[in-house]
Amino acid sequence: MVICVAGPMAAGKNYVCSILEERGFFCVDADLVIHQVIKEKEEEIFLQFKEEAAAAGLELKNSDGSLDRRALGELLFKNPNLLAKQESLVYPAFERRIQEMIDENQKAGGFAINATLLYKTPALLRQCKKIIYVGAPLLVRVWRSRRRDKMPLLQILRRMKVQKGLEGQYKKFAAENNIEFIRVNNFLCDEGIKKWIS
Repeated sequence: MVICVAGPMAAGKNYVCSILEERGFFCVDADLVIHQVIKEKEEEIFLQFKEEAAAAGLELKNSDGSLDRRALGELLFKNPNLLAKQESLVYPAFERRIQEMIDENQKAGGFAINATLLYKTPALLRQCKKIIYVGAPLLVRVWRSRRRDKMPLLQILRRMKVQKGLEGQYKKFAAENNIEFIRVNNFLCDEGIKKWIS
């Protein structure tokens, strides 16, 4: 069985996946896969966005020549058109990579994709029998993001604003594709979460 563990940044998706792993699921973090794909496509991404970055006063390359993902994120999250352009570069390779992982791990006790934006790759999301949507209060998420990602508060709030309406996207997709939708609150005790994802 393939399931999607979705939710906004810093809601607690990794924690829910750790519970699933205890139950025999193979869990993949979509962010890590996206970062691998971006690394492979660094030069193509740099060439695609260097003019927009320069106009915004951002330097897309680190001193070692690698892509500065934070600067890229700052550029993309301010402009939905640029974000869509970057997604069209990255998502096809991401989809192929995740599909390969699903195919290779069919014999596991289940396969879980930990992803904020899996609804943007409908072919993958349609394979899921269940969407577990993880929520947490905004202040908890901001605190977790500051502690974990060390990003400026304004940048965190910008990213969270882009993710507004995320739950509605997943609910709609689940209803249209006959996928079970479960919402868990990561502010519950462990037993509360375990009850909802069983």
